Amino acid sequence: MKMLMWLIALCAASFAVSAKDCEAVKAEVDTKIKANGVANYTLEILDTAVATDGKVVGTCDGGVKKVVYKRGIDRVRR
Repeated sequence: MKMLMWLIALCAASFAVSAKDCEAVKAEVDTKIKANGVANYTLEILDTAVATDGKVVGTCDGGVKKVVYKRGIDRVRR
């Protein structure tokens, strides 16, 4: 019985972590990127079904949405 209660608590805790608010996840990622000295970039919140050419850097709303990172405009190479 104790094992069952432990598993239920563990599942509830993992769901709470994965069900984070998207704006909070975006803010956390933004802070980490800025701390690394990156200046030109965008972060978008998209549905997981939406295709994107950016890098997925986080999920939110219980895995229904994703936070996507895209680098800023690079200089044109000649």
